[in-house]
Amino acid sequence: MEKTKQKDSTISSTTDYFRQVENKWDDKHAKSLEPVGRLVYRSNLLGSDAYINNTGGGNTSSKLVEKDPISGEDVNVLWVKGSGGDLRTAKRPNFASLYQDRLISLQEIYNSKENTGLKTPAEDEMVQMYAHCTFDLNPRTPSIDTPLHSFIPYKIVDHTHPVPIISLATADNGKEIMKEIYGDEVAWVEWMRPGFELGLALQRTIKKNPGIKGIILGGHGLINWADDDKECYELSLELINKAAEYVANHEKGHSSFGGEKYSSLTEDERHDAIADIFPYIRGLLNEENRFIGTYQDDDLTLQFINSNDAERLAELGTSCPDHFLRTKIKPLYVNWNPEEENSEQLKKKIEDGLADYRKDYAAYYNQCKDEESPDMRGANPTVILIPGIGMIAWGKSKSESRVTAEFYTAAIGVMRGAESIGSYTALPKQEAFDIEYWALEEAKLQRMPPESELSRKVVLVIGSGSGIGKALVPKLIENGGTVACLDLNEEDAQETADEVLEDIGMGIGVAGSGISGSGDVIGLECDITNRESVREAIKQTILAYGGVDMVAVTAGLFPTPDEDGHLPDSAWDHSFAVNVKGNFIVADEVAAVWKKQDCDGSMVITTSANAVVAKKGSMAYDTSKSAANHLVRELSIELSPNIRVNGVAPATVVEGSSMFPRNRVMASLNKYEIEFDNSVETEVLRDRLANFYANRTLTKKAISLEQQIEAIYSLLSSRFENTTGHIIPVDGGLTDAFMR
Repeated sequence: MEKTKQKDSTISSTTDYFRQVENKWDDKHAKSLEPVGRLVYRSNLLGSDAYINNTGGGNTSSKLVEKDPISGEDVNVLWVKGSGGDLRTAKRPNFASLYQDRLISLQEIYNSKENTGLKTPAEDEMVQMYAHCTFDLNPRTPSIDTPLHSFIPYKIVDHTHPVPIISLATADNGKEIMKEIYGDEVAWVEWMRPGFELGLALQRTIKKNPGIKGIILGGHGLINWADDDKECYELSLELINKAAEYVANHEKGHSSFGGEKYSSLTEDERHDAIADIFPYIRGLLNEENRFIGTYQDDDLTLQFINSNDAERLAELGTSCPDHFLRTKIKPLYVNWNPEEENSEQLKKKIEDGLADYRKDYAAYYNQCKDEESPDMRGANPTVILIPGIGMIAWGKSKSESRVTAEFYTAAIGVMRGAESIGSYTALPKQEAFDIEYWALEEAKLQRMPPESELSRKVVLVIGSGSGIGKALVPKLIENGGTVACLDLNEEDAQETADEVLEDIGMGIGVAGSGISGSGDVIGLECDITNRESVREAIKQTILAYGGVDMVAVTAGLFPTPDEDGHLPDSAWDHSFAVNVKGNFIVADEVAAVWKKQDCDGSMVITTSANAVVAKKGSMAYDTSKSAANHLVRELSIELSPNIRVNGVAPATVVEGSSMFPRNRVMASLNKYEIEFDNSVETEVLRDRLANFYANRTLTKKAISLEQQIEAIYSLLSSRFENTTGHIIPVDGGLTDAFMR
């Protein structure tokens, strides 16, 4: 591997990381909102910046006066972010509503129990009581953090995970630094897992320290309050900015993390390297389950990974409790020298590192578990750090892998800050385990809906700009797939991707460099007659998602003859280049990825009924499709046993097809001696041609896009897991195309 040194050129001052947070409160907009709407607005503002709060973490609340739906009396209601919510994307349905007086009365019930205290069954039992406090039949499940908000004697509460604050909360001298920054305005509560006992501890701390504005939760984050929502929001920013200013003034710049040990490869070299190893790692991880990846190689991330202290700090693990379910207790750091070692040595170190990590994780689980602990969920790392190249994060979906990358990015910032003002300290392993394998978190995981048929699978759809390919993409997404839309026309591919994203959204998580910061679908240019174009499209898909599992080729070319039925030699060449050679190039290039992954996969090529039905006026198309049929059989042999290859042979699908421009429709109508008026709209002419084709079949029905995509989807998926080397006709019943 050729290596070129690259310095951390963008890290030039202490303000690059520990910055001041901008006040984005809009009085005019806030005044237009009803009280719960203002809570949503405040939450979205705090959640919009991962520097303030990580995805899915933190929570906000407002204690509001509401009309009791039965008595009609005014009652105090706690509106608080519910279980599983995310401040950045939260809407009103993401907030639980509970009678505040009933929540307070739970303290009496708790105190009446025997053997109360942190991590006791009594404490966990209280979570089940929150539902009995529900106001107005709100279906949102209350969070385990509900007591933190209820027991604080103020109307408005913000709980966030700001990077500069957690830097204090994880520094060995954090409590002393807090006093230096805030004086007596902020108190400290030592690490406690979220729950009833922490809520009581906050209540006691506020009572003991009248006049304080907030509390730093050791190893965890910040909680602060006010009786006005704007005031509370501005206080959150004020406390964050004071910590940021202090840490920025002590930040070590290029000397952070002990200074540089390794230099980064250039961006092009990094991308070549990651495209090579991403599928390889994905295959190694598939020992337990398949994952979708996110890659990050920004300068701040690389500065950490390339540093002298990276291996030591990575081994310590993270601290914030929200992280453990995503990042696990620690990442896998691969001690590879990008200046002296090659890609094969890197792969060997990754393989050995994974084996050691699994043993270490199993030992951690066995050492910390008790008889009530859930089963071990898997011993693979979800974050991998490679000097010179960057960070790889994994998840069961693209959103989840982006969140994982986001969380570890925050962890890097926290370690950077803590090491600037003192020494970083992670949670003890037992404390980390008790969060990661908390029965209440396990119950939350068990409540999650089952995964869809194509979950964890990456699918290439070639020819996705129109027709069958365009219609196939939403079907794959609906069934859990992660999709790369490829088309000769990049704008058409991107349009298909954009239409899907507009419908499903980007999901959660704000991480990933370049194309790896994408959503569940991307659009790319790809000329299947050009190997370099195919190779680049596959490379971009790997950078986005980590690999490829399935391929559907719906691209095709029907060369339209002139009025005399003549085709030039170039049209013959182009037809075979697209319909035969292009399919081979795609299979050949993806085969290299499949070999690295060593996972099961599938490929479906769209051929045609014309492949077995000789017709006048379409000789080049028909013979190329006949060759494509045989290519399916050849590929099924070459790529077995892991990869299944099948074909779908439609009769003429006019609906939505880019292969039926007006001139071809008119030529076909002329060929079949069907009368038409030149002034009629193209869609009317297409319908007339489609009806003619339908009347030639046994079913007398036009072939629809839905029928085609159902056949392709079924062959891609596990529904036909023992079928390979076959061509499935979807032609309405063409007797001339019967098996021969």
